[in-house]
Amino acid sequence: MEHPLKMPCLLFADKDDNITEFPELEMVGMSNGRFYRPELKDLIPLPEGSELFTLPKRLAIGWDSKDKEPALLAEDPYNSGGIAQAVSAFISPAHTSIYSTGYQTLDNAPTLPLFAYTAVGWFDNRFWVTAFRSDMDVRQDFNQYSQETVNQKTRIKLDQFPDNRLIQHLGHCCLTYGCPAARNYFMERWEAPLPTSPTCNARCIGCISLQESGCCPSTQDRIKFVPDVSEVAEIAIQHLRTADNPIVSFGQGCEGEPLMQADVLEKSIIEIRKNTSIGTINLNSNSSLPKKIARLADAGLDSLRVSINSCQEKYYNLYYRPIGYTFNDVLLSIDMMKERGRFVSLNYFVFPGFTDSKDEYAALCHVIENHHLDFIQLRNFNMDPELYLKTLGLSEDTPCLGIRVWVSKLKQRFPSLKFGYFNPQIHPNQK
Repeated sequence: MEHPLKMPCLLFADKDDNITEFPELEMVGMSNGRFYRPELKDLIPLPEGSELFTLPKRLAIGWDSKDKEPALLAEDPYNSGGIAQAVSAFISPAHTSIYSTGYQTLDNAPTLPLFAYTAVGWFDNRFWVTAFRSDMDVRQDFNQYSQETVNQKTRIKLDQFPDNRLIQHLGHCCLTYGCPAARNYFMERWEAPLPTSPTCNARCIGCISLQESGCCPSTQDRIKFVPDVSEVAEIAIQHLRTADNPIVSFGQGCEGEPLMQADVLEKSIIEIRKNTSIGTINLNSNSSLPKKIARLADAGLDSLRVSINSCQEKYYNLYYRPIGYTFNDVLLSIDMMKERGRFVSLNYFVFPGFTDSKDEYAALCHVIENHHLDFIQLRNFNMDPELYLKTLGLSEDTPCLGIRVWVSKLKQRFPSLKFGYFNPQIHPNQK
């Protein structure tokens, strides 16, 4: 993995959102509201397909190498009277962040949209970010897509299946939001999405498909109907039969909680397996209803991905705000799958300064040891960092390991545990 020869310098944006470098300060990273000078091995070139954001009403903070401390860049050094806005990277899939962007928030600053905000700097005519590649799978790599081809294949399939509402919905996700899973479905490869549920039994602070008025806007529209079993099966059977390394997954960003439609899922799984034994049927879920998880596993569900922000019940509840279920139900759902010999991943929302805190590390280890997880997906947490810390009420002096050390300790302690970013294909010897 490539690293810079020296520390990249600070980036900032002027009042017109033009991004430029400021060589007098080095870049800085943020973890639980505190500022750190990254190590060179924390930095990689900005992955292709990533995006740069300016952060409104947030001032850039860099590192003063002479005084060895963070330094605020309050004013634009090149334009009198302007402010120096902080700049962040939204890194492409398969990469996990080590530090958030460092900044100081002004009064009346808007809540940031639901993205992850990774520290970024400039050196040797390149952007560098504090991150590492956490999965070598290329299924969502930028260079795997020709937008012209995606558009063409999508429109052909939409014309072929005008009466399948789910295919039409996925076409909207693909062409409007550029959803990688939807794009791969229309490209007839890898993992295809099967959203089914307009409703949910949690009120996640950072829900990307439905937000309360006055909060940050959701990043995509939630599905407004429950598809028929025939609509689900029409997508899944063909995809599993024809795609390379095929996976079909219930539970997507454009829906609520799929377990709210467990009857549809169960009947769909049975219908799919009547027609093909190929590939993996996966469920991405909050895993709140263990009895329904058991039914789906008995019907033929191969794998479960449990989305979770924390293995500590207090912090889980503060973020998920569950309705009619408890954190213990989530753990029971994992047990239901493992008792039936199924594969379970943890979709673990990585937030520097909390995920790698010593208490959270201990809680995660307890879950791994007692519930026999197979895989951890290291997903960046898409949420305004300050809003999340406020939600949790986390103390700034919370002791942390650092993300790289945290991953290393987990790998040493659990040598059979696998790590990545995407849902893995479950091969026959893993079922």
